[in-house]
Amino acid sequence: MIKSEENNNSNSESTNDKSNTYAIEVKDLKKLFKGKRSMPDVKAVDGISFHVEKGEVFGLLGTNGAGKTTTISILTGTLLPTEGTATVGGFDIKSEIQKIKEMISVCPQEPAVYKFLTGIGNIKFFGNLHLIPKDQIIERGEELLKLLDLFESRKRLAKGYSGGMVRQLSLIIALINEPEILFLDEPTVGMDPRNRRKVWNFLKTQKAENKTIILTTHYIEEAESLCDRVAIMDYGEIVAMGTPQELIEKWEVKNLEEVFMKITGRSILEGV
Repeated sequence: MIKSEENNNSNSESTNDKSNTYAIEVKDLKKLFKGKRSMPDVKAVDGISFHVEKGEVFGLLGTNGAGKTTTISILTGTLLPTEGTATVGGFDIKSEIQKIKEMISVCPQEPAVYKFLTGIGNIKFFGNLHLIPKDQIIERGEELLKLLDLFESRKRLAKGYSGGMVRQLSLIIALINEPEILFLDEPTVGMDPRNRRKVWNFLKTQKAENKTIILTTHYIEEAESLCDRVAIMDYGEIVAMGTPQELIEKWEVKNLEEVFMKITGRSILEGV
């Protein structure tokens, strides 16, 4: 179990200088959901600590219910932690959440798409919410549509899109404001292998633009293909952390699935 992570630079960083901080820093974060009636309390996140470097793709890897989505929800201001602290872009999640929201975007597990708008109509709608100039919305939107091979379908109603296309459109919407930090919560779940790999290649182009990406997934190949480092979560705790290759070598196995099985005694796809 990994309860804390050393931060050798913490004493030298000025609280007024956000330029030298990690993209994300989490310390002893906990989230307890109180049980109702006779139901027991649930420790969704149980004292986790980690940091994410600027420009890094950092994966939270684990089964459904491991605490990945709860962690994302805390870092993006949807939930308050029960205990612990965290900063995103150098800003505190409790006292500076508005500043955080100005620099991040989230692609949620359930796609945020209006099915009775066209693909480009959805992009314009969410771009307007960010107060982006119309010409910039169109330019950025068309660029992203081409990268994900959705340009020819941009004028179709989203209700006619396949599940994979809807997820790709949701990803484009999350990127329309050109965030510094992007949170992706199971962005390829349910996609066929072809579309999944298309999204992987697309995300590599975003990494090349020096975006920081936090990715939750239970797909081993996805984590191994995209992530600079991963934190393996199990029952709300981080049980292993490092580069995919470091973890594979440490546990003397062939892939991260076998790392997970060796640590927890079960498959990472259990319950999926």
